[in-house]
Amino acid sequence: MENITRRPRLSIMNGIRYPEMFSPKCFKEALEYKPKPEDVIISTYPKCGTTWMQNVVLYIFRKGKQLEHPTDFMYMVPFIDLVGLEGIEKMPRPGAIKTHLPYSYMPYSPEAKHIFVARNPKDCCVSLYYHVRDDPGYGFWGTEFSVFFELFMAGEVEYNDYFDHLLDWYPHRNDPNVFYTTYEEMKKDIKSVILKISKFLGQEYIDAIEKDNAILNNIVLYSGIDYMKEMFAKLFESEKKDINNLQMLTGRQYMYNFKKSLNPPDDIPEQQFIRKGIVGDWANHFSSDQKERFNQKFLEKMKGTEVLQWFPLE
Repeated sequence: MENITRRPRLSIMNGIRYPEMFSPKCFKEALEYKPKPEDVIISTYPKCGTTWMQNVVLYIFRKGKQLEHPTDFMYMVPFIDLVGLEGIEKMPRPGAIKTHLPYSYMPYSPEAKHIFVARNPKDCCVSLYYHVRDDPGYGFWGTEFSVFFELFMAGEVEYNDYFDHLLDWYPHRNDPNVFYTTYEEMKKDIKSVILKISKFLGQEYIDAIEKDNAILNNIVLYSGIDYMKEMFAKLFESEKKDINNLQMLTGRQYMYNFKKSLNPPDDIPEQQFIRKGIVGDWANHFSSDQKERFNQKFLEKMKGTEVLQWFPLE
């Protein structure tokens, strides 16, 4: 790892790297959470379509009804790794819980429903780089992609190695209480994925869509990249203006206060939580040597699995 000149600010608990800006108390609660039978848990490696899937599931539950306020999103599909038990206790039901924890560490229950999303690891690497570089809480601003690439290859990023995370989930992709899809499938035919998830979540949701096509159209609209970009911009702006709001989840207050304590420079790029949302952006960032090394690791780690067909090498 010759090019490592800087690292994101990460902590380690139970062997899992997680952002230092997360409350250790909340992260511990995520690791120890015992799911209820009615829980729906969305689990992905970071930047593999988590937020997109959160929006899809949210609007399936809401039967296409728009949120009254962007900040409601954080309560209705809480990120348990960040907000801990408080987020679950305040979540209106039906709702969905988000986590990035690997299968072996995650809050798993055979009675709860689990949704897992995978993404081409090259695109994941690029998307995670921009997320980490531009979020001041990582203290990684101004760092080149080549540095992050080496960290990703070594699995020394949040939630550890991408390939180990995927391999941990892979054997359970066909479990009866697991819905599995890929980011690429969602890009190819989001309506088909929405219909399948609706059926997975319960008969009332697929019935609602079949009775009223406007519901499906609204789910597509409100989980679309343009709408999500606008919604999250409003959400973060609202929270930053009112960081001491007593209604804000404690874990989110902890995160904002941590970021402020780092005194980030004024000239760092403004973070775009939803960036491009495209397939194949990795080709604009990988050198030929990086591509060759990455492909080699991919083949070694995914040998004997169907993943080689999910994400064909280029």
